Amino acid sequence: MTTHPLNPLSAEEIKIAAACVRDQSGMDRTYFYETITLDEPTHEEMATFRAQGDLPPRRAYVCCYERSTNRTLRGCVDLQTEKLLAWDHVPGVQARIPPEEFAASDKIAKADARVIEALAKRGITDLDKVLIETWAPGNFGYPEEEGRRIAYCHCWVINEAGDNRYGRPIGNLHPVLDLQVGEVIRVDDFGVVPLPPDSAAIRPTEGLRGDIKPLTITQPDGPSFEVEGYQVRWQRWNVRIGYNLREGLVLHDIGYEDGGDLRPIMHRASMAEMVVPYGDPTGGNYRRNAFDTGEYGLGVALDSLKLGCDCLGHIHYFDVCAHDWDGNPQLIQNAVCMHEEDFGLLWKHTDAKTGKFRAVRSRRLVISSIATIGNYVYGFFWYFYQDGTIGVEIKATGIPFPTAIAPGEEPKYGATIAPGIASHVHQHSFSFRFDMCVDGPRNAVQELDFELAAVGPDNPHGNAVEIVERPLSREADAAREVDTAKSRSWKILSSDRTNGLGKQTAYRLVPGQNTLPYLHPDAPVAKRAGFMFKHFWATQYDPEQLYPAGWYPNQHPGGDGLPKWVQADRSLEDEDVVVWYTLNFHHLPRPEDWPVQPIVYASMHWMPEGFFDQNPALDIPPGAITS
Repeated sequence: MTTHPLNPLSAEEIKIAAACVRDQSGMDRTYFYETITLDEPTHEEMATFRAQGDLPPRRAYVCCYERSTNRTLRGCVDLQTEKLLAWDHVPGVQARIPPEEFAASDKIAKADARVIEALAKRGITDLDKVLIETWAPGNFGYPEEEGRRIAYCHCWVINEAGDNRYGRPIGNLHPVLDLQVGEVIRVDDFGVVPLPPDSAAIRPTEGLRGDIKPLTITQPDGPSFEVEGYQVRWQRWNVRIGYNLREGLVLHDIGYEDGGDLRPIMHRASMAEMVVPYGDPTGGNYRRNAFDTGEYGLGVALDSLKLGCDCLGHIHYFDVCAHDWDGNPQLIQNAVCMHEEDFGLLWKHTDAKTGKFRAVRSRRLVISSIATIGNYVYGFFWYFYQDGTIGVEIKATGIPFPTAIAPGEEPKYGATIAPGIASHVHQHSFSFRFDMCVDGPRNAVQELDFELAAVGPDNPHGNAVEIVERPLSREADAAREVDTAKSRSWKILSSDRTNGLGKQTAYRLVPGQNTLPYLHPDAPVAKRAGFMFKHFWATQYDPEQLYPAGWYPNQHPGGDGLPKWVQADRSLEDEDVVVWYTLNFHHLPRPEDWPVQPIVYASMHWMPEGFFDQNPALDIPPGAITS
């Protein structure tokens, strides 16, 4: 079956899970498989496995949509006994939209007389040159959409070059589909806007540059990492690669070898949800609010990465197995890329008197995946450094979502980026889930601020800076915001281990660039993505609490996920703690983003804070030394 309980499902296991549901669930033949993925062992099961070597039950989580009844059903399959352990209807929710429904939507819309008429009104008669793309509709309380499986569509004319499907948007035209019955229920037509004049082919205007010399990265003795299956060892780091259909790349069992002791830091780390709300209320633009993880699934959207382009150097790739809506396995080759790269100086000291110096070069391990979701492309990069730091970086590229505008029109809620084309102001909100285990399963949470002390007898010159460490002992206390004026960060402390100074060992979450959402709290998307309004959350571990907007954000009215869970106000003192970090960045499109956007970066770091007794990178051979 498998050699490790956290390995992603194999193709054979996906087949077994699909067959069990098909043969034992009692569903009719109108269903499709939304998700077949590993039902991960609990912390208790993994603790037993590590202590005794006993493999926990190998289970698959399965979710299906039954079209004839408009029901979403979920359950669990025992892959060893090939038995369906549970199978339940989840009332009032909609399964995510798989790629096959995207393709079906295009055909459904193009067969509707109202859509054909609306296109003809715009001078468009060749339907083969039209792209009608499905978006999850959100939930705006419209009675005619209630209880139906809805798709809200956007339309384009495909350019002749074929390399930019989004270059010529058809403005103000939005077919609204019922995916259950396969029909258009209405056409939202807000008036004809001329097609943009340019096809926006992705090609230079003056030819390619000829002055770029080859850049070759070689490691003649091979890489420094060791790989056994999905287990990675590199520079004292131990990391296990994981995958699921919803989150894509998942990292398990992150730990650092210190003096012969493998010290745990995190059980699990992932990008658990991402939301892209657009800021234009006009026409049908207000319905552009994508939950790319929960509504579509990042795991099914992973690219097969290419050497020399997506990754550079001595690369190790990991394949993963997704599936189609019939439950057939689909191998994604090279879905995860791993390599090490030079990262400049790690540390250096020069003796000013003698001129002697010692300099050590830094390198980092890079584990990455890239997902293409419609017009946007997202790179997820995890960095492991020799000094014990963990970095997380988002790289966003692709094509800004375009809208056709009339000649001479200036968009109020965005920017003109090309003749006849505007792109809306929007935000990208990423919610990272860190299942912590700093030197063991019992942890505590603390907020760290820097504050200027009041001028007085103890601070006569006004230069005193106080370090304010504030325990966050309950979930309700731990919903917090970044405060750059105080250089705010958060520490996760071990309840069971101290360092050489007698202090609790810890890791500290250090924010990078961030912002708050530009949304009214009562906006429909805000109700569904309440996690966006706080940058930091901490909860007590619950194996069911995996996704910050809840399990089923598609068409959900809101109120689920993190804001709901923290109402329980569970203890965070000496507990099994999960940290959630919301990374928001604001995007005002510009002409330089067209026809394809240069990468935008957003990041954060976890730094050891008294986790080690001294610099853990003193044992790295120097790149230069004088004596």
